[in-house]
Amino acid sequence: MALVNEHFLKLQSNYLFSDIAKKVNAFKVTHPKQPLIRLGIGDVTRPLPPACIQAMHKAVDEMADMDTFHGYGPEQGYEFLIEAIIKHDFAPLGVSLSPSEIFVSDGAKSDTGNIGELLRWDNSMGVTDPVYPVYVDSNIMCGRSGVREPDGTWSNVTYLPCTAENHFIPSVPDHRVDLIYLCYPNNPTGTALTHEQLKVWVDYALKNDTLIVFDAAYEAYIREPDIPHSIYEIRGAKKVAIEIRSFSKTAGFTGVRCGYTVIPKEITAATLGGERIPLNPLWNRHQCTKFNGTSYITQRGAEAVYSPEGQRQVRETIDYYMENARIMRTELQNSGFDVYGGTNAPYLWLKAPEGMSSWKFFDHLLYNMNIVGTPGVGFGPSGEGYLRLTAFGRRDDCIEAMQRIRSHS
Repeated sequence: MALVNEHFLKLQSNYLFSDIAKKVNAFKVTHPKQPLIRLGIGDVTRPLPPACIQAMHKAVDEMADMDTFHGYGPEQGYEFLIEAIIKHDFAPLGVSLSPSEIFVSDGAKSDTGNIGELLRWDNSMGVTDPVYPVYVDSNIMCGRSGVREPDGTWSNVTYLPCTAENHFIPSVPDHRVDLIYLCYPNNPTGTALTHEQLKVWVDYALKNDTLIVFDAAYEAYIREPDIPHSIYEIRGAKKVAIEIRSFSKTAGFTGVRCGYTVIPKEITAATLGGERIPLNPLWNRHQCTKFNGTSYITQRGAEAVYSPEGQRQVRETIDYYMENARIMRTELQNSGFDVYGGTNAPYLWLKAPEGMSSWKFFDHLLYNMNIVGTPGVGFGPSGEGYLRLTAFGRRDDCIEAMQRIRSHS
């Protein structure tokens, strides 16, 4: 008989956002006439940039012609998109990459969830806390996270608290860890690391032979000049860091699906016998085995992001969301709340009123103000007592939500 992978049974019965959806649906059944404002899940609301739409329409027409039809594409991504990525995302930062170090995918979530397959199940791991749930959950699935402790943490995971007390800047572990996930600008807290603060992590990784998985899905939202857009801006990072990026929040591709992962050829991991194995060809083998490539139409749309029109249109959309964030942050502060983020990221990390848990605060906003947020504790133990709000909503909804909160403050 087939035996189940019992590590899946260790997962909580529902994904965080599934739990939220259940609560919201129950509310809608009992309050069918109450207008909800959704500022919880980090999904975009603005349409795709016109340049991308035009490029995708052209690609569709190509697929209708025998002479320009495309079947299976390269699993690593089409050359035209990879060249645009290198030219526009990294060359201006002084970062040199070869085309074979870029792997186009169907989004950052897939890659962050799958990248751990390159490593043995018994590597130790560390995560900032709070953290995007996929990092821990994907490692639970292969047994790397260990066993669940009574407090809800995992035995083989080193949690690196990000709290108001340390200004949401985590300290490097006081012991050696094999694998560390970093996300900056951060989801969920909306905070960012300066060049010097990120250098501390690269130096730790170099000293301890640690692999960093760096999730840079929100780098396009950075506004302040001393915040690095790529971990490869730090000297030595190519030896220790894999970087994952996404077009979802940059260009509204959440429903289109496109992202990419950078695996420099310098990165290696060890066998039990001490042999150093490059990870780049292993990930290439992984993709060739499990992935047939992102669609030609999608990649043409992504390429258009880098056109002059696309760059202008993307910036306008990001400016729109960040103005939402500014309005929300200002109004929340004026209403007496402690609020973080919203400066270099489209997320705001809101402190719950004294003595109120994350889920109780979630219910308070839902039932009294008809606003949907995301309970901070769903991102890890250090998220207890906080709630995440996103700036991806429509402008009038964001303003209305702040008015509702102010009227109940």
